[in-house]
Amino acid sequence: MKCNICFHECNITKGQVGFCKARTCKDGKIISLNYGKITSMALDPIEKKPIARYRSGSKILSIGSFGCNLSCQFCQNHEISQSDDVPYKVIMPDELCDIALKMKRTHGNIGVAYTYNEPLISYEYVRDCMKLIHKAGLVNVVVSNGTINPLIFEELLPYIDAINIDVKGFREDIYARLGGNLSQVKNNVELAARSTHVEITSLIVPGYNDSPEDMRLQAEWIGSINPKIPLHITRYFPRYKMQDVEATDIGLLKAMKDAASEYLDDVMLGNL
Repeated sequence: MKCNICFHECNITKGQVGFCKARTCKDGKIISLNYGKITSMALDPIEKKPIARYRSGSKILSIGSFGCNLSCQFCQNHEISQSDDVPYKVIMPDELCDIALKMKRTHGNIGVAYTYNEPLISYEYVRDCMKLIHKAGLVNVVVSNGTINPLIFEELLPYIDAINIDVKGFREDIYARLGGNLSQVKNNVELAARSTHVEITSLIVPGYNDSPEDMRLQAEWIGSINPKIPLHITRYFPRYKMQDVEATDIGLLKAMKDAASEYLDDVMLGNL
Protein backbone atom coordinates (compact mmCIF):
# COMPACT_ATOMS: atom_id res chain seq x y z
CA MET A 1 0.00 0.00 0.00
CA LYS A 2 1.15 3.55 -0.68
CA CYS A 3 1.20 6.00 2.22
CA ASN A 4 0.11 9.50 1.19
CA ILE A 5 1.08 11.37 4.36
CA CYS A 6 3.97 13.19 2.66
CA PHE A 7 6.03 13.40 -0.51
CA HIS A 8 7.90 10.16 0.29
CA GLU A 9 4.79 8.18 -0.68
CA CYS A 10 6.28 5.06 0.90
CA ASN A 11 5.17 1.71 -0.49
CA ILE A 12 4.60 -0.32 2.68
CA THR A 13 3.89 -4.01 2.81
CA LYS A 14 2.26 -5.78 5.75
CA GLY A 15 4.46 -5.61 8.85
CA GLN A 16 6.86 -3.02 7.42
CA VAL A 17 7.11 0.63 8.43
CA GLY A 18 7.53 3.75 6.34
CA PHE A 19 10.42 6.21 6.28
CA CYS A 20 8.98 7.98 9.33
CA LYS A 21 8.94 4.81 11.49
CA ALA A 22 5.39 5.66 12.54
CA ARG A 23 3.14 4.29 9.79
CA THR A 24 2.55 0.70 8.71
CA CYS A 25 0.25 -1.48 6.63
CA LYS A 26 -2.45 -3.55 8.34
CA ASP A 27 -5.51 -5.24 6.86
CA GLY A 28 -4.91 -3.55 3.52
CA LYS A 29 -4.77 -0.03 5.01
CA ILE A 30 -2.05 2.39 6.01
CA ILE A 31 -2.39 3.15 9.71
CA SER A 32 -0.59 5.19 12.34
CA LEU A 33 1.66 3.19 14.67
CA ASN A 34 1.94 6.00 17.21
CA TYR A 35 -1.73 6.98 17.62
CA GLY A 36 -2.08 8.17 21.21
CA LYS A 37 1.43 7.06 22.16
CA ILE A 38 2.85 10.03 24.04
CA THR A 39 6.60 10.01 24.73
CA SER A 40 6.89 13.59 26.01
CA MET A 41 4.55 15.91 27.86
CA ALA A 42 5.20 19.24 29.56
CA LEU A 43 3.54 22.53 30.36
CA ASP A 44 5.73 24.99 28.47
CA PRO A 45 5.80 28.74 27.93
CA ILE A 46 4.40 29.24 24.44
CA GLU A 47 7.56 31.16 23.55
CA LYS A 48 9.51 27.90 23.86
CA LYS A 49 7.78 26.42 20.77
CA PRO A 50 8.89 29.03 19.58
CA ILE A 51 5.72 31.08 19.15
CA ALA A 52 6.49 34.70 20.04
CA ARG A 53 3.56 36.69 18.68
CA TYR A 54 0.51 34.61 19.59
CA ARG A 55 -0.81 34.56 23.16
CA SER A 56 2.60 35.62 24.45
CA GLY A 57 3.16 35.01 28.15
CA SER A 58 0.88 31.98 28.11
CA LYS A 59 1.59 28.38 29.04
CA ILE A 60 0.54 25.49 26.85
CA LEU A 61 0.40 21.73 27.34
CA SER A 62 2.96 20.30 24.92
CA ILE A 63 2.98 16.69 23.72
CA GLY A 64 5.04 14.55 21.39
CA SER A 65 5.21 10.97 20.18
CA PHE A 66 7.91 9.23 18.12
CA GLY A 67 9.06 9.24 14.51
CA CYS A 68 9.76 11.83 11.83
CA ASN A 69 9.65 11.99 8.05
CA LEU A 70 13.02 13.75 7.84
CA SER A 71 16.42 12.41 8.89
CA CYS A 72 18.37 15.43 10.11
CA GLN A 73 21.87 14.52 11.27
CA PHE A 74 21.70 17.47 13.68
CA CYS A 75 18.27 16.68 15.19
CA GLN A 76 17.76 18.26 18.60
CA ASN A 77 15.15 15.65 19.63
CA HIS A 78 16.63 12.57 17.98
CA GLU A 79 15.89 10.33 20.96
CA ILE A 80 12.21 10.31 19.98
CA SER A 81 12.13 11.56 16.40
CA GLN A 82 14.60 9.06 14.98
CA SER A 83 13.39 5.99 16.85
CA ASP A 84 10.34 3.77 17.16
CA ASP A 85 11.57 2.13 20.36
CA VAL A 86 10.79 4.74 22.99
CA PRO A 87 8.87 4.44 26.28
CA TYR A 88 5.40 5.93 25.93
CA LYS A 89 2.06 6.34 27.65
CA VAL A 90 -1.19 5.88 25.75
CA ILE A 91 -3.38 8.97 26.04
CA MET A 92 -6.51 8.98 23.92
CA PRO A 93 -7.95 12.29 22.61
CA ASP A 94 -10.72 12.58 25.20
CA GLU A 95 -8.25 11.97 28.02
CA LEU A 96 -5.83 14.54 26.58
CA CYS A 97 -8.65 17.09 26.44
CA ASP A 98 -9.51 16.37 30.09
CA ILE A 99 -5.86 16.86 31.08
CA ALA A 100 -5.69 20.13 29.14
CA LEU A 101 -8.86 21.43 30.82
CA LYS A 102 -7.62 20.44 34.26
CA MET A 103 -4.34 22.26 33.63
CA LYS A 104 -6.30 25.30 32.48
CA ARG A 105 -7.95 25.43 35.90
CA THR A 106 -4.78 24.75 37.87
CA HIS A 107 -2.03 26.38 35.79
CA GLY A 108 -3.70 28.68 33.26
CA ASN A 109 -3.05 26.33 30.31
CA ILE A 110 -4.43 27.73 27.03
CA GLY A 111 -4.51 24.50 24.98
CA VAL A 112 -2.32 21.85 23.38
CA ALA A 113 0.88 22.14 21.35
CA TYR A 114 1.73 19.20 19.10
CA THR A 115 5.52 19.21 19.02
CA TYR A 116 8.84 17.53 20.00
CA ASN A 117 8.81 14.95 17.17
CA GLU A 118 7.04 15.59 13.83
CA PRO A 119 3.40 15.57 14.93
CA LEU A 120 1.75 15.54 11.51
CA ILE A 121 2.93 12.03 10.62
CA SER A 122 0.20 11.03 13.09
CA TYR A 123 -2.31 13.46 11.66
CA GLU A 124 -5.27 11.23 12.59
CA TYR A 125 -4.47 11.62 16.29
CA VAL A 126 -3.71 15.31 15.93
CA ARG A 127 -7.00 15.85 14.05
CA ASP A 128 -9.06 13.96 16.62
CA CYS A 129 -7.47 15.85 19.50
CA MET A 130 -7.78 19.23 17.81
CA LYS A 131 -11.52 18.87 17.33
CA LEU A 132 -12.05 18.15 21.02
CA ILE A 133 -9.65 20.89 22.13
CA HIS A 134 -11.53 23.49 20.08
CA LYS A 135 -14.87 22.23 21.34
CA ALA A 136 -13.56 22.74 24.88
CA GLY A 137 -12.68 26.35 24.10
CA LEU A 138 -8.91 25.81 24.05
CA VAL A 139 -6.36 26.46 21.30
CA ASN A 140 -4.22 24.21 19.09
CA VAL A 141 -0.59 25.00 18.28
CA VAL A 142 1.55 22.94 15.90
CA VAL A 143 5.33 22.79 15.54
CA SER A 144 6.15 21.06 12.27
CA ASN A 145 8.75 20.59 9.55
CA GLY A 146 6.01 21.41 7.05
CA THR A 147 6.57 18.26 5.02
CA ILE A 148 3.03 16.94 4.78
CA ASN A 149 0.63 16.26 1.93
CA PRO A 150 -1.13 19.61 1.30
CA LEU A 151 -4.53 17.90 1.09
CA ILE A 152 -4.08 16.50 4.60
CA PHE A 153 -2.72 19.83 5.81
CA GLU A 154 -5.79 21.64 4.48
CA GLU A 155 -7.99 19.25 6.48
CA LEU A 156 -6.17 20.24 9.67
CA LEU A 157 -5.82 23.98 9.12
CA PRO A 158 -9.33 24.95 10.33
CA TYR A 159 -8.37 23.60 13.76
CA ILE A 160 -4.88 25.16 13.96
CA ASP A 161 -4.69 28.47 15.83
CA ALA A 162 -0.94 28.96 15.40
CA ILE A 163 1.88 27.05 13.73
CA ASN A 164 5.66 27.25 13.66
CA ILE A 165 7.16 25.69 10.54
CA ASP A 166 10.85 24.83 10.49
CA VAL A 167 12.53 25.88 7.24
CA LYS A 168 15.79 23.96 7.34
CA GLY A 169 17.50 25.68 4.44
CA PHE A 170 16.59 27.43 1.25
CA ARG A 171 18.04 25.08 -1.35
CA GLU A 172 16.71 21.76 -2.59
CA ASP A 173 20.15 20.15 -2.19
CA ILE A 174 20.03 20.91 1.56
CA TYR A 175 16.64 19.21 1.82
CA ALA A 176 17.88 16.27 -0.24
CA ARG A 177 20.47 15.60 2.47
CA LEU A 178 17.66 15.47 5.02
CA GLY A 179 15.39 13.25 2.94
CA GLY A 180 13.09 16.24 2.54
CA ASN A 181 11.40 18.44 -0.04
CA LEU A 182 11.70 22.23 0.04
CA SER A 183 8.92 22.78 -2.49
CA GLN A 184 6.38 21.06 -0.26
CA VAL A 185 7.49 23.09 2.76
CA LYS A 186 7.17 26.37 0.84
CA ASN A 187 3.74 25.39 -0.43
CA ASN A 188 2.53 24.57 3.08
CA VAL A 189 3.87 27.82 4.54
CA GLU A 190 1.84 29.67 1.92
CA LEU A 191 -1.25 27.57 2.68
CA ALA A 192 -0.97 28.19 6.42
CA ALA A 193 -0.43 31.93 6.03
CA ARG A 194 -3.85 32.25 4.39
CA SER A 195 -5.75 31.00 7.41
CA THR A 196 -3.78 31.01 10.66
CA HIS A 197 -0.95 32.60 12.63
CA VAL A 198 2.41 31.46 11.20
CA GLU A 199 5.93 31.77 12.52
CA ILE A 200 9.06 30.29 10.94
CA THR A 201 12.20 28.89 12.51
CA SER A 202 15.56 28.26 10.87
CA LEU A 203 18.22 26.46 12.89
CA ILE A 204 21.57 27.54 11.47
CA VAL A 205 24.05 24.64 11.30
CA PRO A 206 27.66 25.54 10.41
CA GLY A 207 28.70 24.13 7.04
CA TYR A 208 25.14 23.12 6.28
CA ASN A 209 22.76 26.05 5.83
CA ASP A 210 24.90 28.97 6.98
CA SER A 211 24.89 31.19 3.88
CA PRO A 212 23.71 34.76 4.58
CA GLU A 213 22.75 35.03 0.91
CA ASP A 214 20.48 31.98 1.21
CA MET A 215 18.92 33.60 4.28
CA ARG A 216 18.37 36.80 2.30
CA LEU A 217 16.56 34.80 -0.41
CA GLN A 218 14.50 32.95 2.20
CA ALA A 219 13.49 36.20 3.87
CA GLU A 220 12.58 37.74 0.50
CA TRP A 221 10.28 34.77 -0.16
CA ILE A 222 8.68 35.00 3.30
CA GLY A 223 8.23 38.73 2.81
CA SER A 224 6.44 38.13 -0.47
CA ILE A 225 3.84 36.16 1.51
CA ASN A 226 3.64 38.59 4.42
CA PRO A 227 6.53 40.70 5.78
CA LYS A 228 4.97 40.53 9.26
CA ILE A 229 5.55 36.75 9.57
CA PRO A 230 7.96 36.33 12.51
CA LEU A 231 11.25 34.57 11.73
CA HIS A 232 13.31 32.84 14.42
CA ILE A 233 16.98 32.37 13.48
CA THR A 234 18.33 29.95 16.07
CA ARG A 235 21.74 28.80 17.19
CA TYR A 236 22.87 25.21 16.71
CA PHE A 237 24.65 23.26 19.46
CA PRO A 238 26.37 19.89 18.85
CA ARG A 239 23.81 17.08 18.83
CA TYR A 240 23.10 13.60 17.48
CA LYS A 241 25.45 12.67 14.59
CA MET A 242 27.12 16.08 14.37
CA GLN A 243 28.82 16.23 17.75
CA ASP A 244 32.04 17.45 16.13
CA VAL A 245 30.42 20.57 14.66
CA GLU A 246 30.86 23.59 16.89
CA ALA A 247 27.97 25.82 17.95
CA THR A 248 26.94 28.47 15.46
CA ASP A 249 28.96 31.68 15.61
CA ILE A 250 26.85 34.45 17.09
CA GLY A 251 28.35 36.97 14.68
CA LEU A 252 27.06 34.87 11.78
CA LEU A 253 23.58 34.78 13.29
CA LYS A 254 23.59 38.57 13.62
CA ALA A 255 24.64 38.91 9.97
CA MET A 256 21.78 36.61 8.99
CA LYS A 257 19.36 38.67 11.06
CA ASP A 258 20.52 41.82 9.28
CA ALA A 259 20.04 40.15 5.90
CA ALA A 260 16.57 38.86 6.78
CA SER A 261 15.52 42.21 8.21
CA GLU A 262 15.82 43.75 4.75
CA TYR A 263 12.54 41.97 3.92
CA LEU A 264 10.89 41.10 7.25
CA ASP A 265 9.58 43.24 10.09
CA ASP A 266 10.09 40.74 12.91
CA VAL A 267 13.36 38.75 13.00
CA MET A 268 14.53 37.19 16.27
CA LEU A 269 17.65 35.30 17.34
CA GLY A 270 17.21 32.25 19.56
CA ASN A 271 19.24 29.72 21.59
CA LEU A 272 21.94 32.31 22.31
